[in-house]
Amino acid sequence: MTTGPDDTELMPLVAELGRDLGDPDRAHDDLARIVWSCLAEPGDAVAGMLIDAVGAPDALRVARSARPHPVAPDAAGIPSADWSSALQRWRPRMTAPDAGHALRIAAARGIRLLTPADDDWPRAVDDLGPHRPICLWVRGDPAVLGAPAAAVAIVGARAATGYGEHVAAELSAELAGRGIAVVSGGAYGIDGCAHRAALGVGGTTIAVMAGGVERAYPAGHTDLFERIAATGAVISEVPCGGAPTKWRFLARNRVIAALGGATVVVEAGGRSGSLNTAGHAAALGRPLGAVPGPITSASSAGCHRLLREFDARCVTDADEVVELLDPGTLFDDPGLRAAPAVGSAAPPTDDTMRVRDALSRRSRRSAEDIARRAGMSTGDVEARLGLLLLAGEADRNQDGWALGSPRTR
Repeated sequence: MTTGPDDTELMPLVAELGRDLGDPDRAHDDLARIVWSCLAEPGDAVAGMLIDAVGAPDALRVARSARPHPVAPDAAGIPSADWSSALQRWRPRMTAPDAGHALRIAAARGIRLLTPADDDWPRAVDDLGPHRPICLWVRGDPAVLGAPAAAVAIVGARAATGYGEHVAAELSAELAGRGIAVVSGGAYGIDGCAHRAALGVGGTTIAVMAGGVERAYPAGHTDLFERIAATGAVISEVPCGGAPTKWRFLARNRVIAALGGATVVVEAGGRSGSLNTAGHAAALGRPLGAVPGPITSASSAGCHRLLREFDARCVTDADEVVELLDPGTLFDDPGLRAAPAVGSAAPPTDDTMRVRDALSRRSRRSAEDIARRAGMSTGDVEARLGLLLLAGEADRNQDGWALGSPRTR
């Protein structure tokens, strides 16, 4: 079984990642998932449903076919309109050499691949149903992800106050000291404090990235990511070479929420991305905690909203976090986990953001190139470019489209 006319050329690169090519079916599944990670954006439910129904290699063959497949979408329970839309958004990336590029970077940097067939695959992410990652790229120790230990996601604002940083460090150090893995997003502010505190007590911490794991983003955390990878893991579902766009930051939050047996928001403003992580945790049925702050602090407004409107538990110390970790969040026994929340993930992020992320101020791009970068159909991209043009956020001339400046209102 082959996954495409040029895929045999990529097999040696797959082997360089330490993958076993002795089992042809396993090898083709590995390669197909690598290609899918380049073809579909994170959390693409149609891709997930198709792969679950017919397997990654056959799903890729169907997606690559010149005409809609008469059987596979029906077998996967995919509505015809969703299937047609998915084909259109995948098509701009069909001929892009991204898989080979990703594999070369991974092989050069010692980055590992994990798929659901691996023993170290984190079964907690399977609760995302068709929105689960197709594969994971890992910098560090993959065994950390498959370890049967409790984990807590600690997230919060980038523009954290001294109070928020202090609480994040205290909670993380205490939890990590008890053998509980700390999961966060590697950003400035609360995330960075949580990671550093876990490392400071010799604990385990996992950073979930929005772009390729070979790229330190933010660059100021280059040393921190090196330390995390030395004893824990830096992971992403975006292949090596992928850019950490705004939309992908929001999409990766569902992985942070899934990995944590509970999610604790330490400090968050009213529009903080941490509230998005909290939404995913709630959709998955994961316990949610929030740290209260001064009622006069805008930096704690998001936490207070979670406590008031979303049934979050008030958290003031590590003991109260541990109370959130009931047996259903200890992933050593699959029977104790909550049932997969298929279709219950947080609402998809606005596609206009994806188009905006794909634009550049320095160079002009065609609608087809923007569609490939955004993982959308050319028609959908053109419609949203028109809206951005009207808002003054995009500019067009004979050379193509570029990012503009929003008009003041």
